[in-house]
Amino acid sequence: MSTPLRIGLAGLGTVGGGVGKQLELERARLSALAGRSIVVTAACARDRTKERGFDLSGVEWFDDPVAMARDAEIDVLVETIGGSDGPAKAAVEAALTAGRSVVTANKALLAHYGGELAALAETTGAALNFEAAVAGGIPVIKAMREGLVANRIASVTGILNGTCNYILTEMEATGASFTDVLADAQKLGYAEADPSFDVGGTDAAHKLAILASLAYGNKVDFDSVFVEGIERISADDIRFAAEFGYRIKLLGTTCLNDAGEVEQRVHPTLVPLSSPLAAVSGVTNAVAVNGSYVGQVVLEGPGAGEGPTASAVVADLVDIARGIRYAPFGVPYSALKSSRPADMSGYEGSYYLRVKAADRAGSMAEITRALAEAEVSIERIVQRPDRGRDGQWMPVVMMTHETKEATMQKALGLLSEHEDVVSTPVVIRIEQS
Repeated sequence: MSTPLRIGLAGLGTVGGGVGKQLELERARLSALAGRSIVVTAACARDRTKERGFDLSGVEWFDDPVAMARDAEIDVLVETIGGSDGPAKAAVEAALTAGRSVVTANKALLAHYGGELAALAETTGAALNFEAAVAGGIPVIKAMREGLVANRIASVTGILNGTCNYILTEMEATGASFTDVLADAQKLGYAEADPSFDVGGTDAAHKLAILASLAYGNKVDFDSVFVEGIERISADDIRFAAEFGYRIKLLGTTCLNDAGEVEQRVHPTLVPLSSPLAAVSGVTNAVAVNGSYVGQVVLEGPGAGEGPTASAVVADLVDIARGIRYAPFGVPYSALKSSRPADMSGYEGSYYLRVKAADRAGSMAEITRALAEAEVSIERIVQRPDRGRDGQWMPVVMMTHETKEATMQKALGLLSEHEDVVSTPVVIRIEQS
């Protein structure tokens, strides 16, 4: 009989507990698929007495995940602790140094230290697998690292954070404010007590940095990701977008610009209703990959949760049990290029611009003159009769022709100083396809 693959679970929360349950429930089938059994022989968690939903009898307990990672009685460390530093990083480094493979769902760790960890894994011959780190149950890492290898990747665009997508979906459906929907999302468990990583775009940026490395063979470069969150999106913006034939999504996009530089950007985006990404609702994630031979491939599914995320971890474990080893980011670490990041100021596209304009004669003429001074060309303008603050201002929405980000920022600077602009304008970039 083949030797079992022995697993050490570092963290027994939602994902770690889910991995344990799936390995137990699917034991016979997974053993047949992998050619050997996959068994949990060690675990590390704060509370040893808590019910985890699977049999932990006979499992060796550790208080320190680093000690467990160094233990000779495990073959693979499954890290679901989370966090870019601290015990998660130390445990993963310890396992890889000892030549033990690692499966992790930790996108923050990979976004900050993915290159270093890949180099360490390759040095010791260990596997470093992370399907669960991006888009939960969607097999996007496998798709890019294996299924699409014949293709030169033109772009990768994704809805990478379920919390943000849920909030934007509910704001559209109910007309409620960002603040109210966020509070509901927290009550339902879709948003953390401190939601800043999600709504501020950082979580999506972590995932995008990983996808960009896989797409373009560059070292992971999280620091070069341009990030804007959804905090300033209002129900008015969502309503205006719909009138224009768009839906607002928080998108993560990476592509090569004309200079061969890697764009990495996360920001709210007006997406045409005809786009497959526009139809993705609730906590669902989706990733659209544009390849030179396949055209556009869209992968959609649950981006978080116990079952989907744990299933991605288990898939990685089956690969290791089968003896499959991949360079973590598609090519050996030595072949990964230093990133040539694109400066966001060079980005070029169309923009949605919402302004609270003073309700007086000549106000709009002054505002459009300021935009013309900045060399921003307006394609469409809508002025609404509804008033705010006892008739002191009115909402004005403009859609621009394509212009550079630097030009748009200059325009915003002029508008922010303009006496007829009541508050900071809202700007949202527009995706044309």
